[in-house]
Amino acid sequence: MTPKQIQRLEKKIADIKRALAAEKRKFGGYDDSRGLRYLPTRYYLQLGDYKGGVTYTRWFAKTFPDDIGFPDFLFESTVLLFKAGKFDQARIKAWQTFCSNTYILDTFLGNPVQPIAKYEWSNLAQESFTDQFPYSQQQAELQDFSQWLVELISTDLFKTCKDRYMAIQQRLAIEEDQETRRYLLKEAHQLEERF
Repeated sequence: MTPKQIQRLEKKIADIKRALAAEKRKFGGYDDSRGLRYLPTRYYLQLGDYKGGVTYTRWFAKTFPDDIGFPDFLFESTVLLFKAGKFDQARIKAWQTFCSNTYILDTFLGNPVQPIAKYEWSNLAQESFTDQFPYSQQQAELQDFSQWLVELISTDLFKTCKDRYMAIQQRLAIEEDQETRRYLLKEAHQLEERF
């Protein structure tokens, strides 16, 4: 990356932070309907500024505590945490990434992706979301992360949680009883938080 490209990315990050700060001053909170808050993780990865990226994700979590984030944002956060040596936090974020879109980790790893008849709460959770996913295990700078991710998803804990989560989502796709649906949604949420 040339110094000019680095400067351009740093400017993009600064501009986003400035725009979000202006919203907070103007409205007393954030009305980021443009989704600017999700972009800096991508830029921090491109810069290789993992420490800066982790600092941003901490700010994001504190500032937007109820924001579930887009699957690609969660994935980028996972990579940033891993590259910064925050492996326990990266493990948790990888699980959250899987729960946000059950196809995204397989897409990254180049594994065959088969749409499954399951409850998909929005288009973010659908297989088609991965059509424009810009990351792949083939990228040289992500080789160490790829190896770590393969090891993580091969653990008994990940496989057990994944199987249960998928069973819940498949049941939710056909369950019509509202009480049962509430129970299943609660269990899925607890599973998302448990890992």
